[in-house]
Amino acid sequence: MTSTIGQFTTPTEAHNTFDSEPNEGNFTLEETARIGVWLFIASEVFLFAAIISVRFYYWKKAPLPEHLNQELGLIVTAILLASSYTAYRAETLAAHGDRAGFQRNALLTISLGLVFMIGVGMEWAEAFADFPVSTTYGTIFLTTTGFHAFHVLTGLLALLFAVLQGDRITPDQHAWAEGAVKYWHFVDIVWVVVYPSLYLLT
Repeated sequence: MTSTIGQFTTPTEAHNTFDSEPNEGNFTLEETARIGVWLFIASEVFLFAAIISVRFYYWKKAPLPEHLNQELGLIVTAILLASSYTAYRAETLAAHGDRAGFQRNALLTISLGLVFMIGVGMEWAEAFADFPVSTTYGTIFLTTTGFHAFHVLTGLLALLFAVLQGDRITPDQHAWAEGAVKYWHFVDIVWVVVYPSLYLLT
């Protein structure tokens, strides 16, 4: 319930108005957050496009190594794709105001992401032994997976922050949940491109 003192609104009423209603043509806080997330993702697309293009530029000089662990690559890919489903569930539940359901699925997504990171660590250990950074493929592999792992880590932090904000989630205000999940989907999509370029295409 809100109240006014003369012609002025209370701070609580002003805050709620800013969050949920447009102000004379301005964007609401939710809309601004969505635009910011999409602009950030767009900038990241160009970064990964440049990194992945290096693999194709050095195509003939960097064939797939004989000791490349295809099984491990497939396993970590399956884990990351599974995390996309739990992230989607988290966003859907947040949009319906189910705070407990959002937090449960977001934590499951974080868990799968951590397992993926462990898999990447195992990949790196094998890479340094079988195709080190001194080789062309080793440089491309470690650089590409390293950049992607960094973005997975930031995605995990974004999801964790959204979980900590879970008590504030409502159907009208869930920008943190939506933004974190969209970024996580971006990280997953990037890996869908990275995986075949590093593991499958010869």
